[in-house]
Amino acid sequence: MVLTLIFILIVLSSYGSSARLLSFPLDSGGKSLNSPAAEMTPRVSGRYIVFSSDRLGRQDIYLFDMVNRRLVDLPGLNSFDAIASNPAVSENGQYIVFSSNRQGKSGIFLYDRETRQLRNLTKNLQAEVRNPTISADGSRIAFESSTNGQWDILVYDRSGRQIDVPVEPQ
Repeated sequence: MVLTLIFILIVLSSYGSSARLLSFPLDSGGKSLNSPAAEMTPRVSGRYIVFSSDRLGRQDIYLFDMVNRRLVDLPGLNSFDAIASNPAVSENGQYIVFSSNRQGKSGIFLYDRETRQLRNLTKNLQAEVRNPTISADGSRIAFESSTNGQWDILVYDRSGRQIDVPVEPQ
């Protein structure tokens, strides 16, 4: 059975403190926000909703522009040989970060919509990674890593360099 997830989101407007209810209709052709496929892990930032979906028979990342009410083309982001999940988007929609699994190896990927470049931020990290998020300006990416045999949070910059986060002694 194909699950349908109808997004009804309460979004705080970035221009004020009032909330608004957004309701987008189902599009059986898969060219809008809601489709008959499973839409997973939606996240809202600014005017964008980013989510993963299996609408083409594989799990890909999609970006929806709430102002123009349409999907945004993401050339070079999705791949036939990868399972993409847990996306997040910068507030201006330029950067999308997500986790991906290829041939049993996980990675955190950053996609730049302006340059259409996809970069594996964790290709040199010998650990499982998951659940990325990105700062509003797209400069920092945080995610979970099993580097130390437990799930820790790492913070990287856009170029893939780890940022040392000061920790106060307890």
